[in-house]
Amino acid sequence: MRSKNTKRAALGLKAAASFTLLAAPFSAAFAQSTPSVSVGAGVRTSFTNISFDNDAADDVSDFELNSARIYISGTVTENIKVMFNTEYTSGDEDIEVIDAAAMFSWGDKLNIWAGRFLPPSDRANLYGPYYASHWGTFVDGVQDGYPFETNGRDDGVMYWGQFGIMKASFGAFDVKNLTKGSSDVLWAGRLQWDFWDQEAGYYLNGTYYGEKDLLALGVAAQNAAGDNAYSVDFLLEKKLGNSGVVTIESEYAKYDGLGGYAGPKSDGWYLLGAYLLPQPVGSGRLQFLAKYGETTYEFLSGDTDQETLELNVNYLIKQFNARATLFYIDQSFSNDTGSQQIGIGLQVQI
Repeated sequence: MRSKNTKRAALGLKAAASFTLLAAPFSAAFAQSTPSVSVGAGVRTSFTNISFDNDAADDVSDFELNSARIYISGTVTENIKVMFNTEYTSGDEDIEVIDAAAMFSWGDKLNIWAGRFLPPSDRANLYGPYYASHWGTFVDGVQDGYPFETNGRDDGVMYWGQFGIMKASFGAFDVKNLTKGSSDVLWAGRLQWDFWDQEAGYYLNGTYYGEKDLLALGVAAQNAAGDNAYSVDFLLEKKLGNSGVVTIESEYAKYDGLGGYAGPKSDGWYLLGAYLLPQPVGSGRLQFLAKYGETTYEFLSGDTDQETLELNVNYLIKQFNARATLFYIDQSFSNDTGSQQIGIGLQVQI
């Protein structure tokens, strides 16, 4: 009796093993077809004191939640991915969908995106506040003056591809409340050359903190019914022999009836320089940064000039994921108005 039970048990084990071997390819295929999803979040918050020229208003001191984001991305198949990101800003106390795109990829040279995302534009728009070197993005009248639906994003479809040292992108977009004559279609394109290390993907950084040696040049243009905007941007970043990192970034932008921060037309430039100290200080590293820009706005009543100076001391605990900034921003205009900001900013991401 015992030998029969033993024999039956052995047969059962053999059958189970055979079933497992037969089922393995099917379970593996099922596992591979299951979509993968990643979730992240980011927060930028600050304390700022603002004083105004000519006693135009009383000083303002304020704690502010500058931005809070949720990032969701997933892989549907080997060639299809989805991106969905939201942002809360204290300015309007609202949560907006900033990215919602289906992304199709068949290698470096063939990528199609459809939905809402950052269109071909200047480097500053393609890195945004979370991946910039400096704290005070988009206050100089130069960076990211292209028209947008929300947070630099537009709704549309785009192609982009990498061809050796050159990255190319172009697409057609619809921008809310942008109507130019008989057409509201916005055409956008960008070409970029990375002469040293290449930057993978479509979205960019303002710095790589020494993980890449960069010499990058980009040109971008947008058009809607004859009105134009275009820019040229430059980024050089080099890790030195002592492990310190030098960063130089610059841009020239002209908004000819399309986009801009004030007035129907404007043009301007900025130059940014930064140095990341080689030795750690506690659990992080210190970076010193200066940025200066000039912009001219064209109004029917005459031109107005803007000068912007920004100084940062950045404490980098984990690069873009944990950093604190002591910042000073001085904005002055030729009509004798302006303001000065001094504050402390904190950025954390997961």
